[in-house]
Amino acid sequence: MSRHVNTGESEALEPLLTGEDELDSDEGEIIFERSLSNITCNSGGTEDRRLTFEEAVEKAGFGLFHWLLLVVCGWANASDAVEILCVSFLLPTARCDLQLSSSDMGMLTASIFLGMMVGGYMWGYLADQRGRRKVLIVSLTVNGFFGALASVAPWFWLFLLLRFVSGIGVGGSIPVIFSYFSEFIPRLRRGAMISGLATFWMAGNILAAGLAWLVIPRTWAHFSLGWLDFQSWRLFVVLCSIPSLTSALLFKLLMPESPKFLMEAAREKEAINVFRVMFELNMRGKGMEFPVFRLCTGSKQRGELELEETKTHGSRRERLACVLKKGLRPIKQMFRVPLRSRSIVLLIIFYCISFGYYGLWMWFLELFSKMEDGGSPCANVTRPSVRDNHSCYPVKTAVYMEGFLVAASNLPGNIFTILMMDSTGGKTLLSCSLMVSSLSVFLIYEVKTKVQSLILSCVFSGVSVIGWNALDVVGTELYPTHLRSSALGFFTGVGRVAAIMGNVVFGKLVDSNCAVPVLMVSALLLTGGLVALLLPQTKQTELT
Repeated sequence: MSRHVNTGESEALEPLLTGEDELDSDEGEIIFERSLSNITCNSGGTEDRRLTFEEAVEKAGFGLFHWLLLVVCGWANASDAVEILCVSFLLPTARCDLQLSSSDMGMLTASIFLGMMVGGYMWGYLADQRGRRKVLIVSLTVNGFFGALASVAPWFWLFLLLRFVSGIGVGGSIPVIFSYFSEFIPRLRRGAMISGLATFWMAGNILAAGLAWLVIPRTWAHFSLGWLDFQSWRLFVVLCSIPSLTSALLFKLLMPESPKFLMEAAREKEAINVFRVMFELNMRGKGMEFPVFRLCTGSKQRGELELEETKTHGSRRERLACVLKKGLRPIKQMFRVPLRSRSIVLLIIFYCISFGYYGLWMWFLELFSKMEDGGSPCANVTRPSVRDNHSCYPVKTAVYMEGFLVAASNLPGNIFTILMMDSTGGKTLLSCSLMVSSLSVFLIYEVKTKVQSLILSCVFSGVSVIGWNALDVVGTELYPTHLRSSALGFFTGVGRVAAIMGNVVFGKLVDSNCAVPVLMVSALLLTGGLVALLLPQTKQTELT
């Protein structure tokens, strides 16, 4: 049956969808009601029928555009990984130059997560209101600029502040990039493609580990600027900012706005133009012409709705109250029926996996450094004074080689996720990954030799990445378009609180009693794996 419509049609559409029109999971559970969305659409079977997003994205085909999209979005995801993880690689040497105690190092690793917590929901809300592409460009620029600026900070407090501001930028790009990417992908390919996007986190991890291995131990990168002793780890910080800045430039020059967002915002002509670009790249050389069609769109543009709401308030205080109320509206919608149960489950999962993963991962190199002397990561080893600059030099190259091996061990987990996501589903992979990760962390505490600890660390790295990839897929499919970025921003904010707590706990106890945080990580990962069983199955769900 033809889905083409007369382009001369101009009359407004009447919303015909009701709260009874629901999208069900494979297990019969309601994912969300279409009435929560701003989209309206004709439901007739004649030529005046407009296409839904899923129908339009199918007509645009699959091909070159999507692979270009994967590379650009993947590079943005990798840049976030580089910026977050670079702190863990510079700790063994920066601790001397900045004269840091273990508690100071805990504050430093927590600073970027604090920034991500502040920026996550704010950027996610702006992305749902103003567009994904603009937010990605600005947040990636903030990330890269302030990350580079931190390299010349002579004092710990200034370095801490700049890392915090850089984290605000990271907090915007991580949740928005997955919303943006998913809103171009056909339903049947979405699981594998989002898993492919998540794989670029591993690329960023390996890039950061490789740069640290190549740059930090080198003496040629050490020189004096008069007011600053520029050590090799500072050059490493500069290099880690380049991916974010180049990623912002790629979005500015190459990428369009999300067509799903444009449809939601009643910008039909712009959405059709995006589908046209997708079609022309995907069907290049096949001699096919772009089909003529109309789209199901929002009933009124968001800008008009916001202007009407603002006009109803007079004083500055009332307008500010209106803005705050609007900003909190997505959170209220997330915790109302029918979204409440999955929102609570996701909140618990994000907390558990973030505390566990970032609490342990940001301290891997420090634990490996401890194993150089004691054989076991939790052996009671007296560390040299941080005020003795010779304690960090010469740099132990083996520590960075081990960090690189742990980062590279993500590869099998990523390949497994790409191959299994669409057939198995995110829920099953998420739960199993968290449980196995919990076991591997518990065994890290039990082992007695450096080789055993390194092997289990690689197992943890390879298995835990499956959980993160599955969470990325599930998170994008559980919420409608007008809540998707806000929801991911909120949950990543919750995850940042957990990451901060994990790093502070490790900073306080890593020298005196590191068994406590390690066993906490194991317990929380197990809890997250069990709670994940309560999620609905979202395998090959349509985006609404």
